Amino acid sequence: MSDEPDSVEPVDANVTAPLHPSNTGSGYLRLFVNIDHVATLRQARRGQEPDPIDAALLAERCGADGITAHLREDRRHIQDADIRQLAERITSRLNLECAATSEMLALAEAIRPQEVTLVPERREEVTTEGGLAVRRHVTLLADSVTRLKRAGVRSSLFIDPDPDDIRCAADLGADAIELHTGTYAHHPNDPATLAALRDATDLGRSLGLAVHAGHGLTVFNVGPVAAIDGIEELNIGHSIISRAIFLGLAHAVREVRDAMDLARARPS
Repeated sequence: MSDEPDSVEPVDANVTAPLHPSNTGSGYLRLFVNIDHVATLRQARRGQEPDPIDAALLAERCGADGITAHLREDRRHIQDADIRQLAERITSRLNLECAATSEMLALAEAIRPQEVTLVPERREEVTTEGGLAVRRHVTLLADSVTRLKRAGVRSSLFIDPDPDDIRCAADLGADAIELHTGTYAHHPNDPATLAALRDATDLGRSLGLAVHAGHGLTVFNVGPVAAIDGIEELNIGHSIISRAIFLGLAHAVREVRDAMDLARARPS
C-alpha cells in the first residue's frame, strides 16, 4: 500500500467530482456515509477541524451516494450550521436524521433536504439504541410525515424489524423505513437476526415502502445485509470514521463501497 494515500489530499470545493452511478437498476445498493463523528472530534475542542463538510465532499468523491447527518437536540456533534452548509455544498443527497420535534421539523422545512429520517432520542444515550416506538407515537409521527410531505421532503422512519411497526409506518404514509441493524451487528452469527431483516424487507416492500438499513454496520459485517434483495440504501458512519483514522477516509469509504458491491454481485 502506498505511504501517501489520496485521502490526505485537500478537498477542492470548486471541483465537482464524479459520483457513483445512481440507483437506476434494481441490483444497485446506495451508500450514505454518516459524518456525525467527524463533528464529534471537532466538538471535542470546539474548534474548526476536522470539518465535517470537507469529509462529506471527500466521501462523495470516493463512492458515497449520499450524506447522512444527525442533528441531535443537544447538539453534541453536528450543528445547525453544518446542516445548512451540507444542503448548499454537497452534490449528492442529504439525509437529515432528527427527532420528531417542532424545532427539527421547522429546520427541515426551511432547508428541505432530500430526505429526513425520524429517529428516537434520549439525552442520556451514547448513540441511538433502537427504533422508534411507532405505535406509541402514531399521532406525532403522522403529523411529522404530513409536514415533510407538504415541504416536498421524503420521509423515513428508523424502526426495528418488527412487522407491526412496519405496517404502522406504511399506514402513516412514510416513504421509507430504515431498519435498525444493531441486533444483527451485535449477533452477526445468529441466523435469526439476519432472517428478521430479510422478512422485514420483504414486508416493507410489499406495503410500498422503500427499505433502508443501518446501525453498527462495518466493512466486516456489511456483506450479509447488503446481499438482502430489496434493501435500497445503507447508512454507515461510525465504523467508516473509525477506520479513517488509520487508513484515511478515502480508503475507508471505498472498502465499504466495494464490500457492498461484492455482496450484491454474488448469486443469491
